[in-house]
Amino acid sequence: MGALVYAKSFRDLVVYQKARQLQREIFQLTLTFPKEEKFSLTDQIRRSSRSIGANIAEAWAKRRYEKHFLSKLTDADGEQFETQHWIETALDCEYLNQPQAKTLMTKCEEIGRLLGGMMDKASLFCGETYKALRESTVEYFVNSPTEY
Repeated sequence: MGALVYAKSFRDLVVYQKARQLQREIFQLTLTFPKEEKFSLTDQIRRSSRSIGANIAEAWAKRRYEKHFLSKLTDADGEQFETQHWIETALDCEYLNQPQAKTLMTKCEEIGRLLGGMMDKASLFCGETYKALRESTVEYFVNSPTEY
C-alpha cells in the first residue's frame, strides 16, 4: 500500500465518491418505480441517498471543530441506514429484485464502514493540521467605525 494522499476537498474522499455513485444508481433504478410512488417511496429513497454525500460535504466544511465534523458524519451514516430501509421497502413492494437490492445494500454497508473509519480517526481530519492549512484571517473593516 502506498502513502496516503491528503484530500484537498471532500470530492477527493473515497466515501464521497461511493456515495455519489450510489445516488446515481438509485436514481436510475427509481425511474422504473410506479408513478404513484413518485411523492412517497421514490422521493424518500432519492432524498436519503443524496443526503449521504451532502452530509459528507458538510462534515468536510466543519473540520475545524471535531465534534461538528463527527456530528455531520453521524448524520451521513444515518442517511445511509435510512437508504437501506427504503431499499428493503422497494424490495418488499417488488420494485427491486433481490440481486438489485443486494447490490445496493452492499454499497450502503461499505459506505457505512468507510464513515465509521472516518469517525474513528476524526482527529486526522480535524484539529491543528487543518488549522495550519487555513488562510490568514482577513480584516473586515478597513476604516475604523468612527470614520463612517
